[in-house]
Amino acid sequence: MKSVDKEFIIPFIGLKLGTHTFEFEIEDTFFEGLEYSLIHSGKLKANLSLEKKETMMIAHFEVIGNVSSDCDRCNTPMDLDIQGDFTLIYKFGTDESEDENLIVIHPDAYEINVKDPFYELMTISLPTRKVHPQGECDEEMWKLLQTYTLNAHLPDEDDDDFDDEDWDDDDDFEDDDFDEEEDDSDDDDPIDPTWSVLKNLN
Repeated sequence: MKSVDKEFIIPFIGLKLGTHTFEFEIEDTFFEGLEYSLIHSGKLKANLSLEKKETMMIAHFEVIGNVSSDCDRCNTPMDLDIQGDFTLIYKFGTDESEDENLIVIHPDAYEINVKDPFYELMTISLPTRKVHPQGECDEEMWKLLQTYTLNAHLPDEDDDDFDDEDWDDDDDFEDDDFDEEEDDSDDDDPIDPTWSVLKNLN
């Protein structure tokens, strides 16, 4: 086991009932060996507030800092400031849990590893769309990606800049697009075409 993993192991068996606070410094070594990680490196502060009860422990995780992840547009690294928190419940027992916020640990267990919960928190704290500020994308890489993307539209050769719409989420779907589809339908035929096909199969 790597030393960085040992840092995130909490031996709760010796803790008294009540709330205990743990602080961590997350750096690049944290992400080494994480296969398919969305985050390549980072520097963050992480806090864990662990409330120990007779039959369970309530763990509140917090992270804040800067990470490096790939731009969704040009697929090159970009820095992102993230901040987030969530709560997990560790319950002693043997039954499996279908609740993603409830982790069942065996009554004989004496420690928990909080590395994975911290990584999960950092991942869900990333923006839904990770895109460089306009003008900072790697244009050559973006054009190369478009070349190997099916049904991609390449910009004109003399177009040196990205179109503004590439950074505008609101332009992905226009109301007019839906209006045109509605206009193509036959107002005199109230039957859904799907039901018509199914009816003919009978």
